[in-house]
Amino acid sequence: MDTNTRKPFKYIARTYARFNLEIVRGYGTRLWDKDGREYLDFTSGIAVCSLGHCNPAVVDAVREQAGKLFHVSNLYWTEPQLKVASMLVENSCADRVFFCNSGAESVEAAIKLARKYGHDTRGPDCYEVITLQDSFHGRTLAAITATGQPVYQRGFEPLPAGFTHVPRNDIRSLKLATGKRTAAIMLEPIQGEGGVRPLDDAYLNAARDLADRTGALLIFDEIQVGMGRTGTLFAYEQTPVKPDVICLAKGLANGLPIGAMLARESVMEHLGPGSHASTFGANPVACAAAGAVLDQLLHTDILEKVKDTGKYLHDRLAEVCRGWPAIRETRGRGLIQAVEFSVPQPNLANWLIQEGFLTLVANGRILRLLPPFVIEKKEIDTFIQALERYRAESGS
Repeated sequence: MDTNTRKPFKYIARTYARFNLEIVRGYGTRLWDKDGREYLDFTSGIAVCSLGHCNPAVVDAVREQAGKLFHVSNLYWTEPQLKVASMLVENSCADRVFFCNSGAESVEAAIKLARKYGHDTRGPDCYEVITLQDSFHGRTLAAITATGQPVYQRGFEPLPAGFTHVPRNDIRSLKLATGKRTAAIMLEPIQGEGGVRPLDDAYLNAARDLADRTGALLIFDEIQVGMGRTGTLFAYEQTPVKPDVICLAKGLANGLPIGAMLARESVMEHLGPGSHASTFGANPVACAAAGAVLDQLLHTDILEKVKDTGKYLHDRLAEVCRGWPAIRETRGRGLIQAVEFSVPQPNLANWLIQEGFLTLVANGRILRLLPPFVIEKKEIDTFIQALERYRAESGS
């Protein structure tokens, strides 16, 4: 029975503006729909299947773990949980890990931690979280309030109190907003949903200095740009600062639901027993997948490949966009890249689907590219050729 016969919107909430595609299979950089048509995936499930669809090592780890233990409560330890926690801590600036199921949940955990830390160290009036305009931190009520894009907040008012948004890379505005009520400054080192916009090193230094001087926490939301997406395990490694708290999800388990909130010991100790929890956090099967992902990120040359192919993609995009009047800018780091058009391109995503490419378009005019880390340069070349055809056909 095909999708049209099944009438999917009869049963599924209309919370997504979906493309008319039913995907049935994936491997590596490729996906296939129910009609057998092949697509080159430049989305990775929105930065999730970073090691490629049905990565063999991840599949094997999941199959093995599924035959041992599906679930046990967090009243007990499991080997997959301990493995992932130790790998994250030993390869980061953090000391402790809280596991959950998604990026929004890791942000919620970070917000709760910031408020508890502020309350314990500076009093009950220390609860505000500063975030940036154009940021994106998730879809729960607190996360959309932290998100600096009003489009995600409309209709959900009144929003929770305690959040302030300031312009990106504007040090003066950040200084004016930071004070005795500031519990945390929460930043994406590279804004993803906001259009692949890296923050300036000077701005990150200022944020770190302000956090240190006021006693606030510096939180990095690396949900989209962490886990190797920029060419290092964590995006903060390519900045001059180290955060106090890191939020992770998306690429951590290559497609299985998992999130993690990492923090320094002196910070995490403020979340004691009973202060926060997650029934499915650290699920053994999801952690087995995450362990297989981390094994490859840490013990193979895949991160060097991300740097190499990321630079190649960046350079090829710059080359094809040079002299294209409709293009405002190309930008990115590693395998998160963007092409910003000066005017909306309402047909671009569908046009590329017809050409056999899956992409993301933000705000109608920012083409966002997040291919799997295993993408080859010849596959990038086929995409660049498609962009050249689009330019010729659009006449822009």
